[in-house]
Amino acid sequence: MTQLIAQPTPVAPTSTAPALVAAASTAAASTAPADPLGGPWPASARPGRGADVVIGGVGLAEAAERFGTPLYVLDEAEARGRARAYRRALPHAEVLYAAKAFLCSAMADWAEQEGLGLDVCSSGELWLAVSAGFPAQRILLHGNAKSPEELRLARRLRVGRIVIDGPAEIARLAALVAADTPQKVLVRVVPGIAAGHHEAVRTGVGGQKFGFPIEGGDAADAIARVLDQPGLELAGLHCHLGSQITSVEPYLEAVDALVRLLAEVRERHGVELPELDLGGGHGIRYLPGDEELDLVEFAVRVTDRLAVRCAEAGLEVPRLIVEPGRAIAGPAAVAVYRVLSVKHTADGHCFVAVDGGMSDNPRPALYGSPYAVRLIGRRSEAGETRADVVGRHCEAGDVLVRDAALPADLRPGDLLAMPAAGAYQLSMASGYNLVGRPAVVAVKDGRARLLIRRETVEDFRLREVGR
Repeated sequence: MTQLIAQPTPVAPTSTAPALVAAASTAAASTAPADPLGGPWPASARPGRGADVVIGGVGLAEAAERFGTPLYVLDEAEARGRARAYRRALPHAEVLYAAKAFLCSAMADWAEQEGLGLDVCSSGELWLAVSAGFPAQRILLHGNAKSPEELRLARRLRVGRIVIDGPAEIARLAALVAADTPQKVLVRVVPGIAAGHHEAVRTGVGGQKFGFPIEGGDAADAIARVLDQPGLELAGLHCHLGSQITSVEPYLEAVDALVRLLAEVRERHGVELPELDLGGGHGIRYLPGDEELDLVEFAVRVTDRLAVRCAEAGLEVPRLIVEPGRAIAGPAAVAVYRVLSVKHTADGHCFVAVDGGMSDNPRPALYGSPYAVRLIGRRSEAGETRADVVGRHCEAGDVLVRDAALPADLRPGDLLAMPAAGAYQLSMASGYNLVGRPAVVAVKDGRARLLIRRETVEDFRLREVGR
């Protein structure tokens, strides 16, 4: 592969790297210069020649010219550094990378090499990970509607743990397991704690499709049923509160609720469960002024709270499991788009249309999620204007950034970069309007390599089998 080498203009650091990385003294934060672009950008980001932005030693505009747009540029050192930060902050816990945030073979490799396990929720994620060489024993499978085929696949591959999410799964899984080769399982419980940036992702409260509520006794009944199955080894409890959580407090409340349930299990069944999975949902910065979950505070306060509550209940402290996804992948990628048109309406509104949109990033349309955006590849001396950065799709709601501050002379052909693009964008991408999903390029030490090629019209056509 041809080398792509950027030549950045030297710039004095003006701020520190993102708090999650810096606080945990990751390799990325300790070896890379401080981030002069602000919170949501990777720690390696800095201005380059011709108003380019350099990530991992590679200019984004250069990468766009080489690989085309839309383009997702993934900083390998940032992803690895954030994975390493979790291992250092939680040395006695098990850290599973949540594949639903973003998964490809390279990402699975990085997670495995940095000592993380993997959390998957479909046969597709499971197959890709195992095909990439990820050890099945370090994989946890969950999901609220696992098919019989998925459970059979998980058993055949010898997946380490399966999370029981509904009553039907108990009998279905037990029927696949012989007593002499038990399957280790966790029971997903709903602790009744509301947390997360949008009601659609608050999964720790009742009245939604996930898990067994503690209130009302559903969780206790599910635990009893699992313990009655000789082929199922109940390893512990699992919960997931929501997404984009920036405060430690909800996790402390979850520890309180789950330790109470652990104590009830011991009293009722004489069993102490050895594992406690608090899920993920750790929030990151999307805008420079955003809060993010402080990993060091999370690690210290959660482990302390777990030890105290277990001591009060007379329990052995279970092994803690956490499942970060967004907090590892999100800040590691930048999306690059090319401007297709700039439209000024009679009422003074400005729309900047780009060559991507809700097909590669549905989060603004789904949740009203905000993003930062920046012109790259040329300098502008024009004043600032306010504009909506919109996609190319046939939906009025296809808006990537509302009321963005951009140069007044923005024109077709310009390049725009949006940081914090590594999680829940490509993993939720669609084929709407048969616009193919973008390519993904990994950058490291001044080199760029293609991880995922661009999806083409021919890819869509090849799925057809008749007419």
